[in-house]
Formats: sequence, structure tokens, C-alpha cells
Amino acid sequence: MDVTGRTVLITGASSGLGAHFARLFASRKANVIVGARRIDRVEKLASELQGAGHSALAVALDVTDESSVSRAFDAGEARFGLIDTIIANAGLSVPGRATEVAIDDIRMLSDTNFTGAYLTAREGAKRLIAAGSRETGKGRVVLLGSITSHMTGGGDSAYAALKAGVAHLGRNLAREWVRQGINVNTIQPGYIQTEIAGDWFQTEGGRAHIASFPRRRLQPIESLDGMMLYFASDASACTTGAVIDVDDGQSL
Repeated sequence: MDVTGRTVLITGASSGLGAHFARLFASRKANVIVGARRIDRVEKLASELQGAGHSALAVALDVTDESSVSRAFDAGEARFGLIDTIIANAGLSVPGRATEVAIDDIRMLSDTNFTGAYLTAREGAKRLIAAGSRETGKGRVVLLGSITSHMTGGGDSAYAALKAGVAHLGRNLAREWVRQGINVNTIQPGYIQTEIAGDWFQTEGGRAHIASFPRRRLQPIESLDGMMLYFASDASACTTGAVIDVDDGQSL
């Protein structure tokens, strides 16, 4: 699962999974472009990676803004050349019962979690196709979904429904680009302690939530590494349209 020399753009890289994936790809000798709205955070991350001898670039990136997405790709290409691996990771959560969540919050969730993934994948695909991905077969798009896409619960209906949309989006884009040398796959993580979870798992309700999992533990962030590297590498040449749960059995 070699990713040496690949050029990877990661959205939502200011914290959590995005920052973790940036360190993962950098450690495997890929060129890494880290993007987020919080430019100070991705600049700090890029500086950390560069200080360790890795190839990294920070870009301002708001996935809800098509022009911002395009500018981020422009900056990455100017530094490293064609971006052949796109990790659509940016996302947020607004907890609350469906009867209580504000309409502006629902729109923000939709714009970031679904439309943002769409715009990021589409921009990358346009450039890959123009550069001849049909001949090289090197294009890789990985969408970050969630096991909530096929679960029911209280307090995250909009988030869960949008993640279900992301999974189906991945399959449709895979079908659309299957002859263009671009593979599109979706990883659906379980519950991991990241910034998006806040302090929920330190509360009484959060501890009860963990106790409800078959293995009664949170999933370690490193557990996603193998699947991410597989989807980004040549090893996945014949894998496209996959939607894979990597959740430590939490959804069983």
C-alpha cells in the first residue's frame, strides 16, 4: 500500500481525522496539502510536517465555497503538480433533537458535510480527467462517511441522513468516473475521540454510550490507517464504489 510520491489534498485538516491523515500520508512520503478554514491551524500543521522533513503545504479552504475549493487545488498544483489523491474529510456536527435544531444549522450541516464533499471530489476529478487519468488509472477519491448513515438514534438525524447521502454519492461518482481512471470509495468510521465529539464521552451519557458498544471502548484513530492507505494506493486499482465500515464493531 505504497503512497510514495502521491500528491494528497485533505480537507478539514485543522484537527481530528484530517490532521491525523496528513501525518499518516506525510510519514509515507506523499506530498500533502492540508486545507481548512482555520488557516492558522493548517499552517502550524504544515510547519510541523516540513520540520520533520516531509513535503507539505497549507491552503485556506472552505469546502462550502466552490471558488475556495478551486483556489486550493490551484495552490496545491502550483507547488506539487497534479493532485492525484483527494480526501474529502471536512465535516461538522450539530447535536440536538430534530424538533429543536435551527434551520441555519441544518443548512450549515448540508453545505459542509454533503455539498462540501461533492465540490471537493468534483474539482479533483475535473483536473484528473483533463490530465489523462483514463490512461494512468491513478485517480483516487476517498470520502469520509459515518456509521450513523445506517443507524438510528436520537440527536443527530440531519448528520446521519447527510452521511447516508455521502455514501450514495460515493457510489454514484464511482460509477460516473469508472472509465476515467478515478476510483471513489467511502470509509465510514465509528465513534472516535476527536474535536467534533467535544467532551461528550467524558459525560455520564457519553460513558453509557461507550458501554453500549460491543467492545465497550472508543475506536482508536489509527484504526483507519490501513483502509485509508489501501484506498489511496495502487493496491485498490480494482476497488471503486466501496462503502466500508471501520468501526471496531460499534454498529453490530
